[in-house]
Amino acid sequence: MICTRVVNKVRRAYKPCCNFYNYQARNFLYEASTRLAETHLKDGFSLRENFITEQEEQQLLSEFNHKFMRRKYLKGHWDGAIVLYREMEKLEWNESNGKIIERLENHVFGPKRNCLAAAHVLDLHEDGFIKPHIDSIKFCGALVSGMSLLSDAVMRLKLDDKNYSDVFIPRLSVYIMSNDIRYKYTHEILPNTPSINGREIHRTRRITIMKRSKESDHSNS
Repeated sequence: MICTRVVNKVRRAYKPCCNFYNYQARNFLYEASTRLAETHLKDGFSLRENFITEQEEQQLLSEFNHKFMRRKYLKGHWDGAIVLYREMEKLEWNESNGKIIERLENHVFGPKRNCLAAAHVLDLHEDGFIKPHIDSIKFCGALVSGMSLLSDAVMRLKLDDKNYSDVFIPRLSVYIMSNDIRYKYTHEILPNTPSINGREIHRTRRITIMKRSKESDHSNS
């Protein structure tokens, strides 16, 4: 049974089909298998659409895409979690892109920007996917965020076989995971072509710029 919800200042209601859930004025499309999964989603996941413009997307790509294009996609990650990918750690940005990354850090971590200095840039092939995993607390803290370039995707957040949610991640958006979603739910990017609310999402090549809080910051665990 898929549990869905519409939340706003006027009405709270469950409907038999998927709908938008409004969280701090940020709408995202999702399907939740149970009310528990939905409660955890509400408490530990947020998404802001159109965080960057298409022009800013191209601006970011121009800084690192040429390096990716010289590399082949790898079939498997060292921890077994990713299939058909390229990646890099990026510490320095040009002036204009640096302002975008600073805006991302302020949005996710606040003015103190208690995050790892380097961004993790992940290039996922159209036929690639990310398997269920939880980011290790050895390497990052309470907040995990991703800015999506080039393609929409569907992320699955799973506590167990009964409790899970599928979330639509639009191109140009930023998502943030925290609380139980960060520490107890695996997250994965589904292979092509997933569907949500009966709508097929054809994912093409997708690049994610990820920023994570420092490993010492586990205040939400």
